Order: sequence, then C-alpha cells, then structure tokens
Amino acid sequence: MVHSLGYRYRLHNKKLPGKPDLTFMSRKKIIFVHGCFWHRHPDCKKASMPKTRTDYWKAKFENNVKRDEHVQNELKNLGWKILIVWECETHNLIELKLILKSFLEK
Repeated sequence: MVHSLGYRYRLHNKKLPGKPDLTFMSRKKIIFVHGCFWHRHPDCKKASMPKTRTDYWKAKFENNVKRDEHVQNELKNLGWKILIVWECETHNLIELKLILKSFLEK
C-alpha cells in the first residue's frame, strides 16, 4: 500500500535500533507494524493471554513491551518520527491509507 501511494522505503534497516519495518530515510520517518498479540495492543481482543504457562507469557510480553519502548525512545532521540500500525488496523484499508498518508505527508 505504501509503495502504491508513491513512497519509497527500506525494509528492516539493520543500521537503526529495532530494525524498523519501513524506514523513510529522506523523511526521517519510521513505521513499525506490530502484531497485537506479541506487542500487547491495549484493549485489543487479539492481545489475549494464553491459558497455560501464564508466568512465562506474562514475562515474555512485559519484555516485548519494554523493548519496544526502549527502541522507540532511542529512535526519537536520534530525531526519527515513528508510527505504529497495529495488526488489527490493517483490516480497514481505507482508514489505514488515510493514516499512512497523514503520517508521511507531514
């Protein structure tokens, strides 16, 4: 979708913290596409807790969220603008297109 809007980007830029999903070098902007389950999208039904080994999963998810916050803070300190696109947001393509255009045009 981003490419069809006319934007060019790099995938999983290893030179940046967190290897962002899409990097727009000339715009100094980054998009992460987060799975709701793994990255704990607040108030999302896809961010459910498994019924077994809950101690393991709780620690795993907490570490994921802490790492996400740390990476985002590092990138912001380097002057990057960040957009998080949640997995559940990818189902409404019309709204997603508006969000992407708004973020990339600023």
